[in-house]
Amino acid sequence: MASVLKVDKLDPQSGTALEIGTSGDTVTVPSGVGLTLTDSTLLLPTTITSTTEVKTNKVSPATGTDFALGDSGDTFTVPSGATIVNSGTATGFGITAASFRPNVNPLIINGDMAIAQRTTSTASVTSGANWVTDRYSFNIGTAGTWTLTQEALTADEAFEDGFATAFKADNTTANGSLSAGSYIQFHQKIEAQNLQLLKSGESTAEKVTLAFWVKATKTGTNIIEIWVSDNSRAVSVAYTVDSTDTWEKKIIDIPADTAGTGIDNDNNAGWTVIWWMAAGTDTSSGTLRTAWASNAVSADRAVGQVNNADSDSNNFHITGVQLEVGEYTSSTIPPFQHESYGDNLRRCQRYYFQSLTQTAHTVYQDEGSYLSNNAHFPADMRAAPTGTFAFSAGAGTISSSGASNIGVATAIIYANMAAADGRVTCTSQKWDAEL
Repeated sequence: MASVLKVDKLDPQSGTALEIGTSGDTVTVPSGVGLTLTDSTLLLPTTITSTTEVKTNKVSPATGTDFALGDSGDTFTVPSGATIVNSGTATGFGITAASFRPNVNPLIINGDMAIAQRTTSTASVTSGANWVTDRYSFNIGTAGTWTLTQEALTADEAFEDGFATAFKADNTTANGSLSAGSYIQFHQKIEAQNLQLLKSGESTAEKVTLAFWVKATKTGTNIIEIWVSDNSRAVSVAYTVDSTDTWEKKIIDIPADTAGTGIDNDNNAGWTVIWWMAAGTDTSSGTLRTAWASNAVSADRAVGQVNNADSDSNNFHITGVQLEVGEYTSSTIPPFQHESYGDNLRRCQRYYFQSLTQTAHTVYQDEGSYLSNNAHFPADMRAAPTGTFAFSAGAGTISSSGASNIGVATAIIYANMAAADGRVTCTSQKWDAEL
């Protein structure tokens, strides 16, 4: 018959093991009962399936086996206030601590190509530095003719990863036979003072990982180059576009620079992150500089770079650019840090902003020669900007570089206006402090 046995302790007979029940029996631990392990070496050969609380200092796998915590579909709750600590260099957690970053400013600005203050499209690009998406310059010399746009994404892999815009370069006139000095570089410069955490030149210098989405018509080898003007050093890394006109996510490991003299702590360019798109023999006939070294040998910069300008059917698209301190893989790279449009815009406005592009503004001409006007900067600019102004009185565009980089700037411009003394209309102001 059923009975209840109440004792303070059960000990096995000397030399034997204590057994509760026999095969096929069910041993029930009532809800609310706590089971405490006073010896962390205790082995439980069966699964405890009640609401039992087990307290122990350590759980280790049996020798030669993997330790499994729960089964597929189980949910594990970490109570509020509890902390999970990686006590050393353990890996394989899936989500890294960097995934839980606070709202800090990433090293790359406008990585999602959402901001394009100057223009969203420019055609017939054949030379010089050209700007569409903020902070990125498309530099070209004798490498075809291109149309550059801020592209709206509506489908495919990059869009599904959360990116609604991209930079697109569309080749409209090909150059299949590059001259020695031909080049195309798409790049962003990073302020030196933002790169001090890399500890360049020290034995403890940090590795860095560059990640981005790319889609190109031309398959094959492309080159990423990090160019440092402060200490005249550079390094290049090759990556491959595997499939034509297909979005591919690339993870590029940049080695730590433990030599050199470091990076100046100022508001000038520290790193220039360069995506090569075409390179003549002046920059591609040597040996690719895959370790940090002097940038004196130009021929080592872009060895192996395919010619994205060799067909007027070629396009090159890029978005989702991020630069992370540390070495990551495709499975461990922290997620892209999406900012609000407003935050992204303000960070871009440190380097360039436009005002009065929609509403005309009236200014006064003084003594037939001078024009004065105030500009309210939405952000502290990197340096005293160059102001470019357009007026309605047939005067064209006048530039001035005497402004402060903060607060309210007053620009005194020698105008020599065609209109008589009196009021003229300023139709736009552009303030440029790009690196």
